[in-house]
Amino acid sequence: MPQHSDAAEFLKDLDSQVCLDVRSPKEYSRAHIPGAINFPLFSDDERAAVGLTYKQKGPEEAMLLGLDFVGPKMGGFIREARKLNPTRAPLSMYCFRGGQRSQSLAWLLAKGGFEVRLLEGGYKAYRQHVLSHLQTPQEMVILSGCTGSAKTRLLHALRDRGEQIIDLEGLACHRGSAFGGYHQPADLVTEMFENRLHAVWEGLDRDRRVWVEDEGRTLGKVFVPDPFWFQMRSAPVIFLDIAQEHRVRFLVQEYGHYDRALLAASVDRIARRLGPENHKACSQALQEGDYAEVVRRSLDYYDKAYLYCLKKREADPIFELPLEGVDVETNADILIDFADRVIGPKSVRSLD
Repeated sequence: MPQHSDAAEFLKDLDSQVCLDVRSPKEYSRAHIPGAINFPLFSDDERAAVGLTYKQKGPEEAMLLGLDFVGPKMGGFIREARKLNPTRAPLSMYCFRGGQRSQSLAWLLAKGGFEVRLLEGGYKAYRQHVLSHLQTPQEMVILSGCTGSAKTRLLHALRDRGEQIIDLEGLACHRGSAFGGYHQPADLVTEMFENRLHAVWEGLDRDRRVWVEDEGRTLGKVFVPDPFWFQMRSAPVIFLDIAQEHRVRFLVQEYGHYDRALLAASVDRIARRLGPENHKACSQALQEGDYAEVVRRSLDYYDKAYLYCLKKREADPIFELPLEGVDVETNADILIDFADRVIGPKSVRSLD
């Protein structure tokens, strides 16, 4: 008989196990537990046919149709499981609600010599766990600064020094501006972003701070979940005060290699906010390859917008940290020392 585990127990040590998502390919591609391998009992068309039969003819006819689909594939399931897990270590498995699909496949794989652990309540229970667990209190420090302050690179430098970080832009595959969505997958949805975020969140040490870059509610097409966002809004902020000239040089290096048409489309997306004169000047400078001029004029808009949003956080502690440039390694050391002095390295803030 398969072992049943609740979501919290199921996720423990999942990185070291083979986890099978037995939902259909379409269900899996939309969102899944990070690291899980799609091992569908039914194809998308087969699942649709079984569902329609259930509605029109009842559960018995739907079960018989499902058996017709699965019967010829039974040997293939066992052979594929042996390829994925040649050591015959215990398998973890889930379907949508922890029902017939996962239980049927667990029975089959047990006959093939596998020990199977099922997620009680399936993917639906996992999602409830994700949203609930993101409410867990955690000391955060928000890394703030105008566009071009190299905040994401600085986060990674902090991680290299042993600090805990959450790279929201990395999880969303988006850099958080009109120029930031060049690498965001077209099919990435908020649900999958939340799953990715939770995978990092669950592994944090609750007695140590975690650094998070200051972001808006949206990163391209995905939304920062409310429980996480509310913790961000109550956390202390360190604002990196770096002169615009240094940030211009950094951004030219970051974006200057992108296709000019792609950059022009991004400039067009903020045309109304730039204003007619600035938009025209940016477009002309882009055609001439004067990327520094494009960045300077764009930053006039982005800096004002960013500082306006920062002022709306007046009720929160905001610490300004002047820096002489965008040298990530130097700034990381300065930042850790500054945070230890003004916030403290391990003080867990109450969220009550």
